[in-house]
Amino acid sequence: MMNYDIIPTLGPASAMESQWQEMYAAGATAFRLNTSHLTIEQCSRWLERYSRFWPGIHIMCPPLVLDLQGSKWRLGEFANTDLAEGEIIQLRHCAEADRPHILPVPHADFFRAAAVSGGEIVLNDAKIRLAIESTGEEVLTARVTQGGAISARKGITFSSSEYRKETLSEKDQTIVRETAGFEFVRFAVSYVKDTLEMRRYRELIQKSAGRNPYLIAKLERRQAVDEAVQMAGCAEALWLCRGDLGAEAGLPGMAELAFRLTGQLNQLSVPVILAGQVLEHMVEHAHPTRSEVYTIYDALSRGYRGVVLSDETAVGRYPLEACRIAAIFRETAKYL
Repeated sequence: MMNYDIIPTLGPASAMESQWQEMYAAGATAFRLNTSHLTIEQCSRWLERYSRFWPGIHIMCPPLVLDLQGSKWRLGEFANTDLAEGEIIQLRHCAEADRPHILPVPHADFFRAAAVSGGEIVLNDAKIRLAIESTGEEVLTARVTQGGAISARKGITFSSSEYRKETLSEKDQTIVRETAGFEFVRFAVSYVKDTLEMRRYRELIQKSAGRNPYLIAKLERRQAVDEAVQMAGCAEALWLCRGDLGAEAGLPGMAELAFRLTGQLNQLSVPVILAGQVLEHMVEHAHPTRSEVYTIYDALSRGYRGVVLSDETAVGRYPLEACRIAAIFRETAKYL
């Protein structure tokens, strides 16, 4: 392998054009926008700035991956809060909430899924855990079993449930339609269930975009990992997203699934990229842990074709340094 991809996520910590140029010079080969955290108007403004900037410095626009929400559940709008262990809270079917101890969940199927779940809700890549106390059509009551800080639009799911509305939201479809004219745009689809669903997404996105798009299937569910070989026939790349996969399958389950996928890399016809807390320590610290550096080297040596940086560059304190660390094996990789 002569090279590998480094895909930093753009966000508040990396919103300046000068930072994009520095990250590109440090080794970034593409960039990512998580559209779940943006309105349609905000997404459009990012695209306009991005498309104007690169030609101005005589560089073709690097690919920009628009990460679509897909069937992933996310919290609605509310003020940042801390959840304490033992606290009783409510989850309500609404887009926003302005009262303490209430979390808005704007997904009707989330409440229908409660009855067939294992009784545990996990939020923000399983950093926060809740135990269901009672259920209703539009309200769940839950007890906090693992507390912490939580903010709007963070992911929420059940620790064991396959129930989910498998479709693109109207917002996703609007973003696809409105960005169709940007040739450098690629699309990553979250929470793909299986090969059949990925085929449907390709048809839907191709119709909305009016062109054959570059699609990335994000492997965040057990069945998607099980069907990785077949999924490779429906996408231009696969991302192993360990954060949400860990929330869905539990930490031991995530490790087992990631290990199994790694053993299949030579059977896959498209690049597979490692995502999810790759350099998580660098969100707050200028240097990575030794374990993180080893994980990148090990992943590249086993056949992964790059890494995605998320919080590290979107909200972290050291976005440029994270790109530089991700690129430290650029010369070594040609011998792997």
